[in-house]
Amino acid sequence: MPHAHRSTLTQFLIEERRRFPEASGDFNALILDVAIACKAIARAVAFGELGGAMGNHAEESGGSVNVQGETQKKLDVLSNQVFIQRTEWAGNLAGMASEEMELPYQIPAQYPRGKYLLVFDPLDGSSNIDVNVSVGSIFSILRGPDTGVDVVEADFLQAGTKQVAAGYALYGPTTMLVLSVGNGVYGFTLDPNLGEFMLTHPKLKIPEDTQEFAINASNSRFWEAPVKRYVDECLAGKPGPRAKDFNMRWIASMVAEAHRILMRGGVFMYPRDTKDLAKPGRLRLLYEANPIGMLMEQAGGRASTGEKPVLQVKPGSLHQRIGLVFGSKNEVERIERYHSEPERNAMINPLFAERSLFRD
Repeated sequence: MPHAHRSTLTQFLIEERRRFPEASGDFNALILDVAIACKAIARAVAFGELGGAMGNHAEESGGSVNVQGETQKKLDVLSNQVFIQRTEWAGNLAGMASEEMELPYQIPAQYPRGKYLLVFDPLDGSSNIDVNVSVGSIFSILRGPDTGVDVVEADFLQAGTKQVAAGYALYGPTTMLVLSVGNGVYGFTLDPNLGEFMLTHPKLKIPEDTQEFAINASNSRFWEAPVKRYVDECLAGKPGPRAKDFNMRWIASMVAEAHRILMRGGVFMYPRDTKDLAKPGRLRLLYEANPIGMLMEQAGGRASTGEKPVLQVKPGSLHQRIGLVFGSKNEVERIERYHSEPERNAMINPLFAERSLFRD
């Protein structure tokens, strides 16, 4: 029996629950419902064009745009519906919030209401769908008001330190669910024969040092000085101040970037920049930065705005954006240190200035 020694997600959650004898089981049930939603989305993603879910949503009428101002893919809308339908009925939730919905989602009157809030990005990296690059779903669980009344935006505005669980599903060559319930980070791989998530990566740990970084270099002209300094030093390689060579990666799917870092280390940067001064960052705090931040911290890494721990930021709105840096602890702390130091002169021949590798 190849899986005889492996725990299923259900077994893992039961063992975790035993640490809290007073627990009702609602928390475990909610995570298992989220896992079912991820299985359904994985199946839709795997069918691709054969499933008729590729391309933009409502293309015949010119497409549709979500509250973020982004064109919705058909799979964005489908994934959002799957999350709602698989979790609204069980009596575990007080309400939900999603990247694809402007307002909090109220649990329908015919279903009981619970004490948790679910926030999620139903399909992160969906711009990659049409070119068959890995995408995923990100989710976070918070404690709700437990009052039985409709939730309001303020109920969701909790700092990342208040999360009781966070995770993501990665729809790649294999489907994986990566989860933290506040006791480390665990990776589960979907067995397509059994239809079960099996524990394959217990107690994931991120190396404190790395020689790999991820950033969208096309935005280099908009970066703040500390970020320019850090990237220039990395690209200078062994002859430069870091005295070692770095590799650069960029997938444009944060789930995939986070997964690579959890597996082998690295640092991811989507920092605040001057490209759009109306936006203090690109990524959403509640359903991207906070859940990924919790996973990074639980795995021994660090997640930051570039200046301070992201999990300490008190959200001001449901769809608040923020700059984000996460990954190997020592590299993230170096970036924070560069932000706190007085601005210094640029390096001689900086690679992203007039004599840039990325310009003629």
